[in-house]
Amino acid sequence: DTSLDGMNQIEQAMQLAKKQGKHTLIKVGYNQCPWCVMLNKYVQEDTTIDSLLKADYVFIKVNYSKENRNKEAMEYLDFPQRIGFPVLVVLDENGKRIHTQNSLYLEKGKGYDHKRVVDFLKGWNKKAISKETYK
Repeated sequence: DTSLDGMNQIEQAMQLAKKQGKHTLIKVGYNQCPWCVMLNKYVQEDTTIDSLLKADYVFIKVNYSKENRNKEAMEYLDFPQRIGFPVLVVLDENGKRIHTQNSLYLEKGKGYDHKRVVDFLKGWNKKAISKETYK
């Protein structure tokens, strides 16, 4: 939905993530972007990816298009649109940006690589970046 206020979406997701003890994962893209559409479909249809998302993240999609650039949200996320689309941004439970991922590195051929996407999700979840995990 190009009319949604991205900053409002982010604030609501952060509140839910804090309550649930998860990170927020934001996909920034737009409706006419073929790779954005493909990623949406991929994460919904792959049961492993869907399970990891639901277990470890509050996942939202924020629009960046000529109709709505969501300037406040892009500034808050440290301007991820500079990388291209789709781009993934991970926020910790306090809303601090901890990673911005160019989705190019999750691709293989004409689609997304299962192992790369799984590794990305496992590598940026709360447990993976917790100091307690490595004591």
